[in-house]
Amino acid sequence: MNGMEINIHYFRLINDLGKEYPALNPVAFCVAEYTVFILALSALVYWFTRKHENRIMVVCATFTFVIAELFGKVAGSLHANNQPFAELANVNQLVQKAVDNSFPSDHTILFFSFCMTYWLFRKTTGPLWMLLAACVGLSRILVGVHYPADVIVGALISIGSALAVYIIVPRLSFVHTLLAFYEKGEQAILPTKSKTRDF
Repeated sequence: MNGMEINIHYFRLINDLGKEYPALNPVAFCVAEYTVFILALSALVYWFTRKHENRIMVVCATFTFVIAELFGKVAGSLHANNQPFAELANVNQLVQKAVDNSFPSDHTILFFSFCMTYWLFRKTTGPLWMLLAACVGLSRILVGVHYPADVIVGALISIGSALAVYIIVPRLSFVHTLLAFYEKGEQAILPTKSKTRDF
């Protein structure tokens, strides 16, 4: 089998699970569409713990996402495929989406950018975040909007970007200067009354 045939084969194996086990469908739909709110809430909670390390982590995750998205656009310009539901028959499609280039998966890039960064900074809870990212990637196949290759490439781009950002960004003095400037303004508006707990 060539690359695309392998891609389709594994897409069918995963996507057809929703036909075999219909109870998976609402779970896959919720994970694919709504866990983004958990990710956004996590960034807000980490940020407003007002711990410097947590804020550097959120800054690094944001940098990672921007860089990974840029690499994703480059990858998308080198290879393109529409969503499986637009190219294949009898797809278990659970999400309505406009037809466009689905390579690589933007959802996967977003989740692996943040979750890989969380893992690098927080070794204890990091694996749970990576498990969430993997579940989101898998769910995007289950709902019929991405091929496995879309997800795998998105994940690899984000993991590579996260590693580079983790090494470089915390060492940049201007990042700490800008963060200190922000925190000074924040302290003037919302002064801390007591020492924040370790989160």
